[in-house]
Formats: sequence, structure tokens, C-alpha cells
Amino acid sequence: MTDHLHTLDRLVGTWAVTGGGLSGTVTYAWMEGGRFLVQQVDLVHDGQANRGVEYIGYDQDSGTLRSHFFGAGGEILEYTYELSGDILTIWFGDTSSPARFVGTFSADGSTNTGAWEWPGGGYESTMTRVEDPAR
Repeated sequence: MTDHLHTLDRLVGTWAVTGGGLSGTVTYAWMEGGRFLVQQVDLVHDGQANRGVEYIGYDQDSGTLRSHFFGAGGEILEYTYELSGDILTIWFGDTSSPARFVGTFSADGSTNTGAWEWPGGGYESTMTRVEDPAR
């Protein structure tokens, strides 16, 4: 169960996020016990602050990595994560959703470049590692 979740190990650390009117940082860290990956979000998108916390865990019923994002504005959003090789996919909702992010890690793991896309829209974004707790 946690082995599935630990496929996301390469996200741990602090990342600068840019692209598509977006800037700021996200930080991923393991919750004590290693059963949840926690993302702290501090972004500005088109002039609007987007802050919150996301808890990512393994959902035994679906066999997927599911998350709940709790935004400072009171929103609660659900996502599904998958990391296969160097490709990170994050669906809004479940894997049947047409709204998703697909990004590719660089060979050294210091960047992830991709795009959020949904019917009628989307934007490109790049995450660049600014802090790696393993170093």
C-alpha cells in the first residue's frame, strides 16, 4: 500500500512553479508515518492567491493515489495522481476526467514540464526544484 504511494518520492522538496500566469512555490513532504504525502501550496494565478494544503494517500478501494486539496478560500478538491517512469499525471477527480496535468521530469529530476488541460482550455507550467531534502 505505501509502496504505491512512495512512487511519488521524487516530488519531495520545494519547487518553484511558473507558466500560464502562474508563479509561486509548492512543497511536498511526508507526513509522520509515511502514509500521506502533504503538499503545501503558495501560488498566484492571474493575480489571485491560491494557498492550501493537499493530502495524497493510497486509496485501497480504487487502487489509485487519491488526494484532497483544502484551499484557503474554503474549497475542497479531489485529484488522482500517477507517476510512471518520468511522466507525472494528475487528474482532477478520477482517471476518467478530461481535466488533467501531464508533465515530464528532466533526466536529473530537477524540473517537471507539462500542461494542465481540460475541454476548452489549459496552460503550460514548469516546476523547478529549489530545495531537495535528500541533499
